[in-house]
Amino acid sequence: MPLALALAGCATPPPPHPHSASIAAPSSTPADAFLSKLRPLCGKAFAGRIVADTPAPTGADPFVGKPLVMHVRECGADEIRIPFHVGEDRSRTWVLTRTAAGLRLKHDHRHADGTADATTMYGGDTANAGSAERQEFPVDSESQALFTREGRAVSNTNTWAMEVHPGHSFVYELARPGRLFRVEFDLTRPIAPPPAPWGSAH
Repeated sequence: MPLALALAGCATPPPPHPHSASIAAPSSTPADAFLSKLRPLCGKAFAGRIVADTPAPTGADPFVGKPLVMHVRECGADEIRIPFHVGEDRSRTWVLTRTAAGLRLKHDHRHADGTADATTMYGGDTANAGSAERQEFPVDSESQALFTREGRAVSNTNTWAMEVHPGHSFVYELARPGRLFRVEFDLTRPIAPPPAPWGSAH
């Protein structure tokens, strides 16, 4: 009997390794999931169209009647740069950055000679988790101070948003009380990449 008990004891599986619980896939946040949907587009360009613009502009509109192109041009570990071309105007680049809490969107505006526009690097950080398909960026205090200084206080209530629907569309949105502007880019038909944005070193 003692021999049988000893053999039974040898058949008992060993206890789990004390560190085995830590060997698990890291959890993915909505911000990370959003970036993972965007990264496969890196290096590609897509044509867009305005799908919402209310109220309708009363004066000259820089977007109407011109080709709209987004180019997912630079993808780093924590930053993605997306130039937004309006006809021959290559002054705009969206800068999407991963932060400790979520994502940050800034608008880098340049002149044709590469110098910064007076109104540049404005935007904001995500205020909530968002989703894998949509992230929203309420205006930050730094941008509000910039808008006020440049006589554009109407933008002090802006919220920008981006949406990515793989195999279908990418959306850029600007919203504030009484104003909605949305551009939708067709991801089903990549186009030839445009020239570098103004101010780009390469």
